[in-house]
Amino acid sequence: MTSAASIKPLSCIVIASRESALALWQARNMQQRLAALYPATTVTIRGMTTQGDRILDRALDKIGGKGLFVKELEEALAAGSADIAVHSMKDVPMVLPAGFEMAALTEREDPRDAFVSRHYAILGALPAGSRIGTSSLRRESQVRARFPQLVVEPLRGNVQTRLQKLDDGRYAAIILAAAGLKRLGLADRITAILTPDESLPAPGQGALGIECRTERADVIAMMRPLNHEMTAACVRAERALSRALAGSCQLPLGAYAQAEGCQLRLRGLVASQDGTQLVRAELTGDACDPEALGTELAARLKAQGAAEILAALEG
Repeated sequence: MTSAASIKPLSCIVIASRESALALWQARNMQQRLAALYPATTVTIRGMTTQGDRILDRALDKIGGKGLFVKELEEALAAGSADIAVHSMKDVPMVLPAGFEMAALTEREDPRDAFVSRHYAILGALPAGSRIGTSSLRRESQVRARFPQLVVEPLRGNVQTRLQKLDDGRYAAIILAAAGLKRLGLADRITAILTPDESLPAPGQGALGIECRTERADVIAMMRPLNHEMTAACVRAERALSRALAGSCQLPLGAYAQAEGCQLRLRGLVASQDGTQLVRAELTGDACDPEALGTELAARLKAQGAAEILAALEG
């Protein structure tokens, strides 16, 4: 990891951020970390509302995917009105636009999914016909595969909005990312953590990325001390798998890498939305070449039936 002492800091850094409570937590966390590294640098946050935040009455896969949470922030970077944007990596499209890059990925928070319910201790305790809320096709397909007797329905809005819908009795339970609940100080709302075998996480879930323009060598140098190498390797493997499978919000896909010494254990999953078709595979390989590991596991998933699921989804 590069030492901040060897870097010539800018006098000011502007962070572009969505204005949801979670996005602002992420931006403020990065603001504090940068201020600690570079005391002479003024770090400010520019709050923005993205298209993904404005359109709440339709599922993400119907309106263009999670890239809708990123586009306006990238436009601010391109216009020079912000220097960096902080993203939850699970919301970042698998291919960045030309001229943009991730300058750093910070150490990962809990990457798993969280089961939240007021009346039931575990997912398996829900009676037939119970309504489960989730915004994710990946979560939906895995719930349907294990519990076809449950009713899975779309759930949009920020974390607090989703919890309020649960509290209002609109759902028997909801499934959220554990990382978001923990970052917002809402860990006490987690009823149970779903293991990767129960619900394989999304690529990049729990990790934060700092995006900037590729041409901004000064910014990239300042962000480098924040990069957590093992988190970056895991996320790179997961995103390589997703890219090789054309992963997006339209595809129920999970990918999760864990460091085991100098090796990465990568698990992948592709499913149909209704959960009737589901293919899993895993592979362990060198942490020094995470993209190769992700690409190889994607090929194995395709050979085991994922190609047919993908073709059906595209059709």
